[in-house]
This record gives sequence, structure tokens and C-alpha cells, in this order.
Amino acid sequence: MAEALILAEASPGEVRTALLLGGRLTEAWVERPARPDGVGDLQRGRVVAISAFMSGAFVALAGNETGFLPESAASAPRQPIKQAVQEGQILGLRVTRAAQGGKGPRLSALLTDTEAALLAAAPQGAPRLVARGPGAAQRLAARHPNAEIRVSGAALVARLRAVLGDRVQAQHGAVFDEVIEGEFAALAENAVALPGGGVLHIQTTRALTALDVDSGGAGDGLARFNEAALPEIARQIRLRNLSGAILLDVAGLSAKRRQALLEPLRAALSPDRLARLVGLTGLGLIELVRDRIHPPLAEILHSPLAEGLAALRQAARDAAARPAERLMLEARPEVIAALRDLPGALDEYAALTGRALELRGVASGTAQIREVPRD
Repeated sequence: MAEALILAEASPGEVRTALLLGGRLTEAWVERPARPDGVGDLQRGRVVAISAFMSGAFVALAGNETGFLPESAASAPRQPIKQAVQEGQILGLRVTRAAQGGKGPRLSALLTDTEAALLAAAPQGAPRLVARGPGAAQRLAARHPNAEIRVSGAALVARLRAVLGDRVQAQHGAVFDEVIEGEFAALAENAVALPGGGVLHIQTTRALTALDVDSGGAGDGLARFNEAALPEIARQIRLRNLSGAILLDVAGLSAKRRQALLEPLRAALSPDRLARLVGLTGLGLIELVRDRIHPPLAEILHSPLAEGLAALRQAARDAAARPAERLMLEARPEVIAALRDLPGALDEYAALTGRALELRGVASGTAQIREVPRD
């Protein structure tokens, strides 16, 4: 296995975590600690409705959320949902899939002994959040027990050392270099450069994700071009946490010649434990499926809050470089409102820099950091 390196960097309101294998960015995670996605949380929930049609039950959770407990995760050995649970019943549960795409969290009542003990020891009553699930750095550390872990941000270092001990190496300043920063920024785009001069276009709908390969004029070498692009396509699927049904349209090959790409693609996907190659559709599209667990990066990076937090991160860097200057964020009202609504983000900035960031609404344009004119 390639040498693993985990980088985790805190900025006001946000934590970004990267997994590098063999020096190459392989996984990218963006988390807002004040609004965790909930995967791995232990909750005590109350069954509010049973749906035999959907083979599951709806459960009231902490935070006014409603999750879904599928029949397959309600009891072991598996029983019909109406035998496994009853309306009004209080259950100990683990969140197995985050709320995403307009659907609530997915749940499981099949717990480890340790999880069951934590739930039993917690105060009674439901709905109740008993314990938060692990963040990205913890999950990666568990999967890569020999990985080096470099972390910036005093509070994040303390939090991770409490569970990972001396594996966590505190680093003053940024742990992301310019290359990693550039790759994280590129993950917000829906077009990716491919080897050989082509482009991968990515479009996500509620039903599926469509990947379209533009050869960029590869000409007679289309078979070689498409095969050479497969490792980068597999990497982008994992980096962006694309999930559910995925259809890949390669560039300009007949169905027979596309069939020859299946085994190379299967090999490119093999390090990704969540992805499975299904085969070719009748239209010659390559069909994949990837387990839905955490929200895809597109849901996290395309919002007024994402724009505001990126500006806040830049403001913190500018403040460190120019400590004598007063800084102001100019942004659209929805960006400023999103920052104000995220608990702790602006307070973290003030604590980090020693002064509050002034906010000024503008009618249009992207968020900008400016110096406040001196009196």
C-alpha cells in the first residue's frame, strides 16, 4: 500500500482534511463542526411511523430530524418491520448515512457491544443525541493506522489528540501547500483536465451523476486516450465523494470497444471500497454505483455558506500577514447571513485574529476581503 499522509487544517467554522497516498491527493473532506453530517452518531430515537410498503420505520431524532430505519437494519435475525419495532418504541441507533438529497438520515439498530453500552449508560429519554460520530481525520486514521497525521489549529489538535494520542503532529501555520490548496479549489468545478488533453465533465442530478469524457481531439488514438483517462476518472469519483448511480460516457468508441475498458476501469476503482462497476447499459454507457454515506462535496461546496467560509479563511490568512490592518468582508447579503447563522464561525475568527471582522453587504459579486480605510 502506498505511504499514507493525513493532513487536517482548521479555519473559522470549517475543517478540511486530506488523505495523500504516495504523495497524491486521494480523498478530500470538508466539514463544519457546528453542523456535522451525523454519520456514526449514536442516538436514542422514537419510532413515529411504520411503513410496510417501504420496508422500514420513520424515527424521530434529536434536532427535530426524522430518520429512516430499514427493515434489514432493524433486527438480527431479520424480521418483517412490523414485528421488529412498534410505534412509540424507543430505540438505540447509529446513523449510517447522512441526510442528503432531501432525504433524512439512514439508521441502524444493529449495534456493537461498545455502542450498546454507551447508549445504556446515557440519560434516558428520546429523542436524544448520545455521542457524535468520528470526523474525517479519525475515520482516515482508523483505516490507515500507520499514517502520519499533521494538524493545524490548536482546538483541532487538542480534539484529535484526545482520541489519536501522539500520532497527531501539531503544525504551526498551514498544512496544505499550494498544490493541495489548488486541488481543493478545483473540486468545486464541474470540469476536470484529463491526461492527453481531454476534459471530464461532471453533472449531478437528483437521480444520478453523469460523467462525460471530451477527447479534446485525440483522433485515432481514442481507445488509448480513454484507457489512460480511467485512473483519473476513478480518482475524481472518490475525491468528490460521488455516490449513487453514476453513468460514464467515454469518448467516441463503439459498444464493443467500450467493453474492453471495463476491466481497466474495475482495476482503477479497486482501491475505492465504496465503488462497484456494474457494466454497460444498452446505450453503451458505463454504469457504476457508489454507496451513499456522506454528502457529496458538491452539496457542501456550492452554497453561500461555502463562499463565506472560504472568504473567512482568506481573511484569517490576511490578518496573520498584516496584523496591523483592520479587515472587512464585502459579500452578498445571503453570504453574510449564512456566516452569521453558522454557530461560532465569526467568533472563531475574532479569537484567532484578536479582532472582529467587519461585514458589509453588496448587491452582487463574489465575496472580497478589503482593508478598512484608516480614519
